[in-house]
Amino acid sequence: VQLQACGGGLVQAGGSLRLSCAASGGMFTSYTMGWFRQAPGKEREFLAAGSQSGAVTVYADSVKGRFTISRDNAKNTVYLQMNSLKPEDTAIYFCAAKRFSTAQQMSTVRRNEDATWGQGTQVTVSS
Repeated sequence: VQLQACGGGLVQAGGSLRLSCAASGGMFTSYTMGWFRQAPGKEREFLAAGSQSGAVTVYADSVKGRFTISRDNAKNTVYLQMNSLKPEDTAIYFCAAKRFSTAQQMSTVRRNEDATWGQGTQVTVSS
């Protein structure tokens, strides 16, 4: 599967953005989807994951209540709705796909080889 993320940009603190990640070349419904981010000088951080149907979701504590992951299997697309953005949310955001996995398992992904990754989209939150 190939992933193409978009929707990043510059937003003021307190604002919202919705990221999209379109998948192609694979059976989308067999993949658990996730979102991660990496800020300059920091390790990649798990944010959210959703099961193949979207019914089960897992969130990092840092974004719980502010970010929402969802997917449209008819469009082979996963979304990350980000509300109440803070300057510390500034990072490159990546979508990831992991086949035959649970959302909880996606939350523990650390190595590049453990999932398929999109190219990243920059999110900058100004204070």
